[in-house]
Amino acid sequence: MSEPNGGTFDLVILGGGSGGYAAALRAVQLDLSVALIEKDKVGGTCLHRGCIPTKALLHAAEVADNARESEQFGVKADLVGIDMAGVNSYKDGVVGRLYKGLQGMIKSSKITYVAGTGRLVGPDTVEVDGARYTGRNVILATGSYSRSLPGIEVDGERILTSEHALELDRVPSSAIVLGGGVIGVEFASVWRSFGVDVTIVEALPRLVAAEDEESSKALERAFRKRGIGFKTGKPFEKVERTESGVRMTIAGGETLEAELLLVAVGRGPVTAGLGYEEQGLKMDRGFVLTDERLRTNLPNVYAVGDIVPGLQLAHRGFQQGIFIAEEIAGRNPAVIDESGIPRVTYSDPELASVGLTEAKAKEQYGADKVKTYNYNLGGNGKSQILKTTGFVKLVRVVDGPVVGLHLVGARVGELIGEAQLIYNWEADPADVAPLVHAHPTQGEALGEAHLALAGKPLHAHA
Repeated sequence: MSEPNGGTFDLVILGGGSGGYAAALRAVQLDLSVALIEKDKVGGTCLHRGCIPTKALLHAAEVADNARESEQFGVKADLVGIDMAGVNSYKDGVVGRLYKGLQGMIKSSKITYVAGTGRLVGPDTVEVDGARYTGRNVILATGSYSRSLPGIEVDGERILTSEHALELDRVPSSAIVLGGGVIGVEFASVWRSFGVDVTIVEALPRLVAAEDEESSKALERAFRKRGIGFKTGKPFEKVERTESGVRMTIAGGETLEAELLLVAVGRGPVTAGLGYEEQGLKMDRGFVLTDERLRTNLPNVYAVGDIVPGLQLAHRGFQQGIFIAEEIAGRNPAVIDESGIPRVTYSDPELASVGLTEAKAKEQYGADKVKTYNYNLGGNGKSQILKTTGFVKLVRVVDGPVVGLHLVGARVGELIGEAQLIYNWEADPADVAPLVHAHPTQGEALGEAHLALAGKPLHAHA
């Protein structure tokens, strides 16, 4: 319900994305009065313009590949083509059902839901359309937007952000993807499966540079095999519109031409013009600074999600929202370990990881104190059935716990649940080795890798 005359609440939340609505739902469970303010649709970027619709496209892409490659499994099928109207209908249906469910949850709770654009007008007050909502505590959860770069004018027709790409009503003949991070490689993967000629341009030395170097190399090998072009270590210099599309000049003077350009250079915080700086909030390049308990420098004002420096992941914001609700209610929740947050790139192949990369572990513990083990999925029965390649890589402290797990291959994102338990419980390989993994599953690869590190390899070499 909406409260047009404002009021005073235990908690006022500005932004109804993953972090905001999670905080609201948990807070009312803890008997706190809550006002949740959202200018667009509850669920935020993840539900409407990010995680969910992109993963729906990726599944459609997987279906297309299955049809195209069906004969290798003894099934004769033809891929007639990609019906983007049908793909979008499927995608929008998934989003719509989840949105309806979330709306129902909000409506059936004791949350005061306020539809409108909010602005921080005092350290404890948010104004919406002239009505003021005062909170004994305030959470800022205003999310992020697709960044561009100087010299690139996004027009939504030939030069797109991910939001535009999600609404395309056709399959382009060719595309340049500027940015080889998660968003860039996921869209490149989708478009290639749909038959698009794709080239990724990345200024950093490798694709998905935040991941372990071996994971990046595996993805690059797979992309080469799939016919996805990429130029790494090549910043762009100029972008021009042409009669038929776009032309990009990259470092070294090489030019690339395509029908479309997707700008996938990361996401910026939505904080401008919301009164944050006027209230004295400490910020850095638009991000809101917090301590480990997500407190800003203003008393009883917290921040969550993409506006807080760190991983821009929906499940991070979701957990942060729960954390703050419990903190306000006096539950003293444990501080969230940022390295313990799982990361998944849903390209083909998938990448999944939790904890430290090998390089970060050596930096933190010393090279002589770190041991790694790489279990190739070639020895895993289910992976052979799926005809996928890849690996499970473990990073451990010598005579200590596993501090990093990195996976590459089809469907490995589904394994990250067990992987994060191993990391967050600071398990030694010997703690995991006795666990029984169902056969045949890809989960066995995690078991085999830990058996090997525990000194008793079976389907693997020590």
